[in-house]
Amino acid sequence: MVIGVGHYFHPGTLHVLFCTSGFCLLWNRGRFVLLTDYYYQYTECDGTGSRWRVAIPNSPGSCSDLPPPSRGTDCSFSCPAGKFLEMSSQQCTPCVAGSYSLGSGLRFDQWDAIPYGGVTIGVYLESNRDECTVSLVYAVHLEKQGSVSFTYQYPDNNIVFEFYVQNEQCQEMAQTDDQKWIKFTNNGEWDTHTVSLKSGTNILYWRTTGILVGRKMVKPVLLRNIQIEGVAYTSECFPCRPGWFSPKPGSSSCEPCPSNTYSVKGASSCTSCPEHHYSHEGWAECKVRPPCSEKDYFQIHTACDSEGKTQVLYRWVEPKICVENVTGAVELPATGQREPCPPCNPGYYNSNDSTCLPCPAGTHSDGTNACAECPAGTEPVLGYEYKWWNVLPSNMKTSCFNVGNSKCDDMNGWEVAGDHVRSGAGSSDNDYLILSLHVPGFKVPASLSGMTGSEFGQITFVFETICSADCELYFMMDVNRKSTTVVESWEGSQGKQWYSHSMTRNASVTYTWAFQRTNHALDVRSYVSDMVKLYSISVTNVLDGVASACRACALVPQNSQRAGSSCVPCPAGFYIDRDTNRCQECPPNTHLAGRHTYGQDACVACGPGSISNKEHSRCYSDCSFTHTENNRTLTFDLSPLSDVASLTIGPSFTSKGTKYLHLFNISLCGHEGRRAAICTDNVTDVSSKDDQSDLSQFVNSVDSFICQSTIIPADGRGFRMAISSQSIGLADTFIGATVDAVLNGVNAEPDLFPESSKNVPDINFFYRSTQATASCDQGRSSVITVRCNPEKSERGELSVPSSCPAGTCDGCLFNFLWESSSACPRCTEDDYHQIEGACKGGVQETLYVWNEPKLCTKGVSLPPRSSAPCEAIALWLKVGVGGGAFVAVLLISLTCYFWKKNKRLEYKYSRLVMSANKDCELPAADSCGLAEGEEPDDDVVYAQKPSLLGKLRAIANKHEGGESSESVQLNSSQSDRWVLG
Repeated sequence: MVIGVGHYFHPGTLHVLFCTSGFCLLWNRGRFVLLTDYYYQYTECDGTGSRWRVAIPNSPGSCSDLPPPSRGTDCSFSCPAGKFLEMSSQQCTPCVAGSYSLGSGLRFDQWDAIPYGGVTIGVYLESNRDECTVSLVYAVHLEKQGSVSFTYQYPDNNIVFEFYVQNEQCQEMAQTDDQKWIKFTNNGEWDTHTVSLKSGTNILYWRTTGILVGRKMVKPVLLRNIQIEGVAYTSECFPCRPGWFSPKPGSSSCEPCPSNTYSVKGASSCTSCPEHHYSHEGWAECKVRPPCSEKDYFQIHTACDSEGKTQVLYRWVEPKICVENVTGAVELPATGQREPCPPCNPGYYNSNDSTCLPCPAGTHSDGTNACAECPAGTEPVLGYEYKWWNVLPSNMKTSCFNVGNSKCDDMNGWEVAGDHVRSGAGSSDNDYLILSLHVPGFKVPASLSGMTGSEFGQITFVFETICSADCELYFMMDVNRKSTTVVESWEGSQGKQWYSHSMTRNASVTYTWAFQRTNHALDVRSYVSDMVKLYSISVTNVLDGVASACRACALVPQNSQRAGSSCVPCPAGFYIDRDTNRCQECPPNTHLAGRHTYGQDACVACGPGSISNKEHSRCYSDCSFTHTENNRTLTFDLSPLSDVASLTIGPSFTSKGTKYLHLFNISLCGHEGRRAAICTDNVTDVSSKDDQSDLSQFVNSVDSFICQSTIIPADGRGFRMAISSQSIGLADTFIGATVDAVLNGVNAEPDLFPESSKNVPDINFFYRSTQATASCDQGRSSVITVRCNPEKSERGELSVPSSCPAGTCDGCLFNFLWESSSACPRCTEDDYHQIEGACKGGVQETLYVWNEPKLCTKGVSLPPRSSAPCEAIALWLKVGVGGGAFVAVLLISLTCYFWKKNKRLEYKYSRLVMSANKDCELPAADSCGLAEGEEPDDDVVYAQKPSLLGKLRAIANKHEGGESSESVQLNSSQSDRWVLG
């Protein structure tokens, strides 16, 4: 049996040989025996179930004078508990004092008696505290059907603990899930697990694997008292381990030595410790008593007396191990002065003997140590509210527990101290100091009973830890006394802060605070000053709570036959009107906020892009979104994204190489506001088969809009299935959907993702989980950015930022990008255009095509292709185009002509003016002058064949002739065949 590195224990016949000159002694069957030349041993059982007893020589090769083999007892023979089989006589013989026997069984309750600090602590095995897989293997051969049972502690669900059995061919034997997977236990509590075994060879496996993702260290599995039934016989008695004894022969077990005594291995009695020495129960040696110090006493407050006074008393830590009357020792401080008691907690009043009593039903405390009736139209607010600590309330208990010993079982783990209750001194630094509060159930008041939210009550407490070592505070809950689960934990010193947790099921629950100064087993008390302080505890809607105030409630309708002052519950989605105290329904798309129903302001408007469900209990997206931009309205249909989507990120590896994945389940929209994404710890599932109806209340099975689980693949640590653990909810409330990057203080951080190249805005879905954690005092928040990408499918693809591969950069804000063609807006008539085809065979076709790139989906469809005759249209088109071209050319030609003509006339006119005499007479014509009506050669137009241009020029000259005749007289003697241009 592999116990640890280098430690082995071999069951069966154990022979320890002590030799000196002349003789040898054999430690056998609980006593020393003078060896002769041989000893007896049984052969293997044959097919008939019989065997032989043979003599084995002590010296190899010496076979002389050996007794002949004889038939042995039947293979199924076994001795009763407290006896062993004497081989020489083959009879059952009682064990001597100081030893014990299980008869046909084996027991392992001593693990090499590992000394630590002079104290034997080897009473249990401890698994690793990291992610390494550790196996404990033991092979045993049973001659008849038997069983194996063991006692264990399994308080941490971040470690996987399994037990299974294989045969000699290393094939796993059939086991049910509740046999293979071990149930969780509370911190400091032991449980027993029993599995039946078949006859033959059985190989027993205990295996643990830690899951350290996001955690520094897991709490180990502890194992002790392994007992196996069904072996053939016991050939020896087992000696009692050090610190234990058996006073009588024939014992089946050993007893621990009382305090201030000790014993060695195989003792039949315990020895008292010397003077000024001490020991605790089960110790193998005594230690010197140290001088008393401040660490050896603690203070308590007495109960209030009839005068309302209290005193501070000092008590030694029990069991007292220190010495007072030595040099350097401190004395117990004197009793403190009498001082006034703190006031009663809300909901209580001071009786005549200064005892705090709860106010009667229907009343509340008025702050003057008296109780008052709630006015008409109001109801008492029931709950627990503890903020003054003179005595511990009757529904709260305190205890001290230590895994390795029971030194502090009778001590108080916590002590009251006026304005707070704090952890006590304990007996050692690794004690669990436990404070528990029992709540019998919850009763939602009439003013809140119409709310369909899943919250029935809420616990809030204010605490502070002061530590110099690796202390840890656990806050746990146990629903219906089934199984305690850790809700939250804090390590090291923590400043004064508050923590709140909602109860989502109307059931009995026990809340527990467990404080441990250090998880190292130390005998000395070095950190006694490390402590945790609880200043106040408040629980709402408690079934048997007391009232510290009154709340307005709804009255019966006016037409009702009931009394007008009776409180009635409002239907789901209704608030209490301030003026009439009647129930009124919340306006559309609003939801009731928290635990407030009085006044219309209790109906809070849903965020952008969201609507409320019928009960006005929450807001959600109905998978539709509208955005107006540049006078254009974009409508989005996200219904293809309504089903729950999964995103697996990884693999990632821990520092020791364990592969793990992050699994996100996301419910974007639809489902009428139900949080449809569910993450479940499958180890918790199979280890809780006995009560599947209670699985919903475990903190490791969550439903949310977005949830996360840590997955260890089956091939990552040799599991036969993937392990899902550390399930958390990231989005319990939908804030709204918008194209803006910030909403209600949550930033989408668009820089984490590449910019979109499409001309369609991204839609940001904002979520929040208000459950505070040790690192996120405001809770977690999440943003899903939905982006149009026509290249993706309708379901699209989810991704996380490349700079934050786990989906978050700080552990509090999670960002996701969902690219999908369904995220494109619905198509409209602006998203396509028409194309006229060429005329073929007298027919012309008209086509409609999408604008490229196409950035829309669904909506309107493309109009069908159309065709029509094209002759008439072509004739008019030709005439129109030809006429237009002719007019354009004509206008250009006329413009050029008249511009040139105008320049020529200006030239002629200038010549005439310059040649005129002083009397304004025209100069005489010279021999080479132009006759009247003559033109230069370039202006001559032949009349015989006038062209179109000539005709136009003639028309122009006709209009210009009158003006020319008035200013210039020309010679008309020329031939008529010339005309003046």
